[in-house]
Amino acid sequence: MKVTLNWLKQYVDFNWSPEELTERLTMLGLEVEGVQKLGGEFEGIVVAQVITRDKHPNADKLSVCRVNDGTGERQIVCGAQNFKAGDKVPLILPGASLPMKPGDKEPFTIKVGKIRSVESHGMMCSPAELGLPDQVDGLLILREDAKVGQPFAAYLGRAGSDVVYDLEVTPNRPDLNSVIGIAREIAAVTGNELRLPVISVQCSVFSEEVTKFVAVSLQEPELCPRYTARVVKGVKVGPSPDWLRSTLEKVGIRSISNVVDVTNFVMLETGQPLHAFDYHLIAQGADGKPTIVVRRAAAEEKFKTLDNQERSLTSDMVLIADEQK
Repeated sequence: MKVTLNWLKQYVDFNWSPEELTERLTMLGLEVEGVQKLGGEFEGIVVAQVITRDKHPNADKLSVCRVNDGTGERQIVCGAQNFKAGDKVPLILPGASLPMKPGDKEPFTIKVGKIRSVESHGMMCSPAELGLPDQVDGLLILREDAKVGQPFAAYLGRAGSDVVYDLEVTPNRPDLNSVIGIAREIAAVTGNELRLPVISVQCSVFSEEVTKFVAVSLQEPELCPRYTARVVKGVKVGPSPDWLRSTLEKVGIRSISNVVDVTNFVMLETGQPLHAFDYHLIAQGADGKPTIVVRRAAAEEKFKTLDNQERSLTSDMVLIADEQK
């Protein structure tokens, strides 16, 4: 699992340096597989807006664009196909370097140059070029409320420095498989207070029995002895706030929507797996109610995840499905 220094400090106070925290985590029985310092990797990258997009005179698959970087307009030659005039995108300015990725021997610095005889003063970026987890074929299209000229790090909520720890949790310490679990151990070592999230739910929220709306079929009780469900009404699906997007993206999870993101956040925070389903997409069971089925995967069964990747499963895996899929 991955956790950040600043995320841990939301639950417990400590004054260890990033290097000292690495040593302490190792002493707690965690294997620290990697440490990544954040804060300066997006220097020289700003939010820009595409003003015009025209066909390149000498190349069918290239475009010549005018973009506003907050200080004025500049010409950019781009090969992506997934954008239009009016879109906001990350723009790396001449003299700045792309974030380094594993295997890079030296940074790739952007310079003013000519691409098929047309000058380009910078580069509009894809998620992969920025080291972000978004699976997008082309440029990273930013939200409409992004401010032109804003540093890209500030747009992501990474204006301040942070450190990401990639940890391997041993099977005998599942209690450390969450941010709160690690913070609890730090609190025990330092003697400082553990600040747990304050959760308050009005009883009236659960005035209707969930069994009126959905059923759960446990077909593999040895693999999953208990599965609970709740029905939440009146949900408005939309983009997540910046702090939530930033927290997830720092630990390598792509932001999808406020509903999906908050389930991922709580899972990482508490160690409790959970998922949000579209109620109207759950197939009905024998009793006529939408039914969540907990079953064993078939050998080599194919499964498409939210990142649109098809994966092969093994028979020792548990699937949360319905009667049809």
